[in-house]
Amino acid sequence: MIYALVRPSRLDLDSYARATGLHPEIVRRLVTLGLLEPDRDARGELCFAPSKVTAAARIQRLHEGLSINYAAIGVVIDLLDRIAELEAALRGRLPRR
Repeated sequence: MIYALVRPSRLDLDSYARATGLHPEIVRRLVTLGLLEPDRDARGELCFAPSKVTAAARIQRLHEGLSINYAAIGVVIDLLDRIAELEAALRGRLPRR
């Protein structure tokens, strides 16, 4: 049997909401829309890896900076991720100058 030496760090809903500057209800809405992917603790409560704070920041920039509604942000994020993948593939193919 293998045991972890250090318990992975997770933020509960309220801690995540404070870290991101979002209200917990907004965080729940983003989870429902599929924009954030939480984990569940032993009690089934939402918890988040600290690395997920950047995902919330990206969502906030799109929502506030470009006035994109939460429902459309998923499509925009998918497109931005796809563009990043294509640019990375292109950089891998092109000879360096």
